[in-house]
Amino acid sequence: MSKKLLLIYKTVFISFFISSAVYANLIEPNSSIEPHQVVKIQLSSLKKNDNPIKDNGIEQTWIFAHPNNKKNTGPLNKFKVMIKGNSYQMLINHLEHKVTEVESGDLTVLFEVTVLDKNKAYYKFNWQVEKYTKEGPLNGCWLTTIVSAPMPLGSSI
Repeated sequence: MSKKLLLIYKTVFISFFISSAVYANLIEPNSSIEPHQVVKIQLSSLKKNDNPIKDNGIEQTWIFAHPNNKKNTGPLNKFKVMIKGNSYQMLINHLEHKVTEVESGDLTVLFEVTVLDKNKAYYKFNWQVEKYTKEGPLNGCWLTTIVSAPMPLGSSI
């Protein structure tokens, strides 16, 4: 095997390994993650959207979207466009967030989320998670079913 071909193989292998390691940082839903934690995982990821790679936060958020939600907002590339659009762009690289539980049931929990965006404007969202009850790997996992349109609350200045 030529040195050039060997170098190409090594480069491809290293690139694959690095990209796999980066995606390994994404948290997968499991039944031990509580509803509040789901919302915090999503918001914390969106707060640093491009860390460690571009749109990592959006992809982390997508992983915790309920399958019914994904039917309406997906596939992932469509979801990325939606999040970066006028309706939800304030979530990308926001400065801070506060999550308050509003209502709790056996299968759904509703939160009020307040976000301070990078332009120092506050927005409120209603954020609902639902326990997945169908058979399969998501059984027993809390997943996001609804994020309301943002409600502007004004500026911090």
